[in-house]
Amino acid sequence: MQAFRKFIRYYRPYRGLFYFDMICALAVCAIDLAFPQILNLLTKNLFLQPAETILSALWYIGAGLLAMYIVRYGCQYFITSWGHIMGARMESDMRQDLFNHYQRLSFTYYDRNNTGEMMSKLVSDLFDISELAHHGPENIVISTLKIIGAFTILMFMNVPMTLLLLAVTLIMVVFSLGKNRRMHRIFMDNRRKIAAVNARVQDSLSGIRVVKSFANEEVECEKFDDCNRSFLDSKTDSYKIMGSFHAGNSFFQGLLYTLVLVSGGYFIAVGRLEPMALAIYALYIGIFLNPIEVLINFTEQFQRGYSGFKRFMEVIQTRPEITDSPDAKPLAHVEGHIVYDHVSFRYGNEAEVLSDINIDITPGKTVALVGPSGGGKTTLCSLLPRFYDVTGGAVLIDGQDVRSVTQQSLRSAIGIVQQEVYLFSGNIRENIGYGKPGATDEEIVAAAKRANIHDFIQTLPEGYDTFTGERGVRLSGGQKQRIAIARVFLKDPKILILDEATSALDNESERFIQSSLEELARGRTTIVIAHRLSTIRNADEIIVITPDGIRERGSHAELLKRDGLYAKYYNMQFEGLN
Repeated sequence: MQAFRKFIRYYRPYRGLFYFDMICALAVCAIDLAFPQILNLLTKNLFLQPAETILSALWYIGAGLLAMYIVRYGCQYFITSWGHIMGARMESDMRQDLFNHYQRLSFTYYDRNNTGEMMSKLVSDLFDISELAHHGPENIVISTLKIIGAFTILMFMNVPMTLLLLAVTLIMVVFSLGKNRRMHRIFMDNRRKIAAVNARVQDSLSGIRVVKSFANEEVECEKFDDCNRSFLDSKTDSYKIMGSFHAGNSFFQGLLYTLVLVSGGYFIAVGRLEPMALAIYALYIGIFLNPIEVLINFTEQFQRGYSGFKRFMEVIQTRPEITDSPDAKPLAHVEGHIVYDHVSFRYGNEAEVLSDINIDITPGKTVALVGPSGGGKTTLCSLLPRFYDVTGGAVLIDGQDVRSVTQQSLRSAIGIVQQEVYLFSGNIRENIGYGKPGATDEEIVAAAKRANIHDFIQTLPEGYDTFTGERGVRLSGGQKQRIAIARVFLKDPKILILDEATSALDNESERFIQSSLEELARGRTTIVIAHRLSTIRNADEIIVITPDGIRERGSHAELLKRDGLYAKYYNMQFEGLN
C-alpha cells in the first residue's frame, strides 16, 4: 500500500488528463455494452414490422449508430494518444526524481553500487512503469465495468447458464493468481539480470583502452557472454511461465464457449431459450471474455511495471548519509582557517583509517600531506568538503564545524584539483565554465589564461568550441589538467585541495602545470597531497601521515635535518638511496 500511495502521487499533476481519460473509458465501455442491447431491441421490435416501417427507421438508426461510433472514435483516440502522453509525462517525472536523488546520495552509495545498474533503473525500468501508469487505471475501469455489465445482462437472460459461466471464470481467476505469483518472482529476476548486463557493458566500454592494451577483447566477450546467457535463462523462464499462463487462460475461454454452446442447446431443446436469444447471449459472452483477457494480459504488464517501481522506490527511499542539519547555516565570509580537531574516521565497520588527527592550518598557508599509500591522506581531504563525515572529533572552518553549515556553501568555498581529471562530454568552454555556471566568455578566457591553457586553445581549429570527447579523450593529460585548473580559477574558492595533481604527468608537463598551481594557490589556504616531493618544498608545513597516524611534521628543511621518514622518502626520490 505504501508503494501504491507513492505511485498515485505521480498522477496529481495530471488530474485533468486522468479524469477525462476515465470519462472516455466509461464512454467506450457504455457504447460496447449498448450495441448488443440495441440489436436485441431491434430484433424483437422493429425488425418484426412491415418493410416500409423498417426502411424509414433505418436512416435514423444508422445516423444514431454513426454518431455513437464517432464519439467512440474520439474517446479511443484520446485514450490511446493523451493517455500514453500522460504516462510518458509521469515516466519523465519519475526519471527526474530519480536523477535528482542520485545527485543527493552520498559517496558511500556510489562506493557500493555499479553505474550500469543505476543506469538500468533510470532508463529501462521506468519505461514499463510508464505503460503501467497509462494502461493500469484505464484497463481496470473499462474491464471491471464491462465484466459487471455483461454479467448482469447475462443473468437476466439466463441464470443457470450464467452461473456455469461464473464457476469456470472463478477457476480461471484462481489459476491466473497462482501463475501471477511465479511471474512476479521471475520478472524481478529479469530486472536484476538486465541490470547486470548493463553494468558489464558500462564497465567494459569505460575501460576499453585498458582492454585493448592487454589484448583482452576475448576475455571481455566471455564475461559478457556469462551475464548475457544468465539474462537469457531468466527470460526463457519468464516466457515459459507466460506461455502456460496464456495457454491456460485460452483453454478456459474455450471451455466457456463450449459450455455456452452445450447448455444453450439444452435450454433451446427444453424450450427455455430462443435461438435468437442464444445469439445475443453469445455476443455478451464476447464482451464478458474480452475484458477478462485484457485483465489477464494486464497482470503481466502490472508485474513488469510493479517490479520496476519497486526497484525505483529502493533508490528513492535510500537516505543520503551526508545531509544538512535542520539548523545548518551558510558558510559566509570564508577566511580559510582549517582545524582537524581529534579527527577519527572509518569506512562502515572496517578498521579506522584515521585516528585522533590534529592539524591547524591558518588562512593563506599551504600544508602538504605525504606518506605511503593507504595512510589516509585522500580520506583526510575528503572530510573537509564532507564527502564523508568524521566518526570522531570535528573538522572546523573558521571555527565552524563543517557539519553545521550547508553543503552547498561549504563546497562552494573549496576548490579541488585531482590526479584523475574528469571532463564532461562537451566543448572546452563548457568544461571550464562548469566551475561557475553562468560565467561570461570573458571570465572563462581570463581563467584559461591564468591556467596557461589559453594559448593552446587558440591553436585549435574551433578554439573554445572544440569538442573534448568522452572524458576528455581527445586531450593530453597535461591539457586536461590545465582545463581543470582553469575551472577552479573560475570558481575562485578560498580553500584549495590539490590531490596528487601532477603525479600522472611527465616532467615537462609537471613543471608547466606546477607554475599554474602555484598561481592558483596564491592567497588561498591550500592542502596538497603529493608523492613527488619536489612539488612541495615551499609548503609552509609538511605532514607525514602513515597508517599509524602523523609521524612527522615541519618545513622541508626541518624534516631533512631530522633525518626521519620524510628524509628517507626524499633521498629515495632524488638521490637513489635505499
